[in-house]
Amino acid sequence: MILIVGATGDLGGRVTSRLRLEGRSVRCLVRTSTDDAGLRGIGAEVVRGDLTMPASLRAACGGADVLIATATAMTRRLAGARSPSIREVDEEGMVALVEAAEAAGVQRFVYLSFAGVEASIGTPLEHAKLVVERRLNGSTMQTVIVRADAFQEVHLAPVARFDMATGKAAIIGKGNTRRRWVATEDVASLLCSVALETDPPALIEFGGPEPLTKNEAIAVAQDLTHRRMKVQRMPRPVARLLVRLLKRRNDALASAFGAGVHQDLNEATWDDEPLRRRGIKPKAATDFLREQASRLPTQT
Repeated sequence: MILIVGATGDLGGRVTSRLRLEGRSVRCLVRTSTDDAGLRGIGAEVVRGDLTMPASLRAACGGADVLIATATAMTRRLAGARSPSIREVDEEGMVALVEAAEAAGVQRFVYLSFAGVEASIGTPLEHAKLVVERRLNGSTMQTVIVRADAFQEVHLAPVARFDMATGKAAIIGKGNTRRRWVATEDVASLLCSVALETDPPALIEFGGPEPLTKNEAIAVAQDLTHRRMKVQRMPRPVARLLVRLLKRRNDALASAFGAGVHQDLNEATWDDEPLRRRGIKPKAATDFLREQASRLPTQT
């Protein structure tokens, strides 16, 4: 039995679907207020619970052999939810999940972190990831920490103010640092693989196949749409100040600004080798941008 914590999110949903297509027995921890019809429709077992409710975690872990954890409070917090906080979900809740999994005899714990997490930007999400990583490193379970670079569907999309439809983009810093933006589906494929393979490494850090700067991504978007994008630039010191000011008032927004600083400061030292080694053909960021451009209305 594979327990998925985060199955109602985009990434966790893809992981769940892939495992069910392979005929794997999957259980999903789902909050009481969340619609579970889609998960039940593909044959996943659903148990009700929450990362902020330790008793529900113990019940969910019972009988599970492998646990894949992709859950985060970021999406709900950015959408305006007042609670729970990143600390309550991504830090305290995840640590409680690790402890519940150990107590239940879970054999393998696969945890999603992010590439370059040790960069010391000082965001709530960064702090939470590092706390959980440290806890996993001292666990009695076999643990796999998966550090993925920034997702194409988030950071090269309107949600991160990269909007090809309106011709507008925002950059924190100079925009000259190469990252390996990775496709969500490729991350899902890797998570499924390491959940099942015989002896996965304890740490996997990876990204997509193409090193690309934000400025280069904007140039590609302009070529594809045949229009000049209006770029708003925020200096790194301003973004760092916002991280400090927003930590207590809006942990998700502070973490989002911090992610922009992180991506502008830290060039990817990782690559797509962990994907290719597992037979996953990764999608390049320019191919993702080409797909997005093809869906835009024709300019007249």
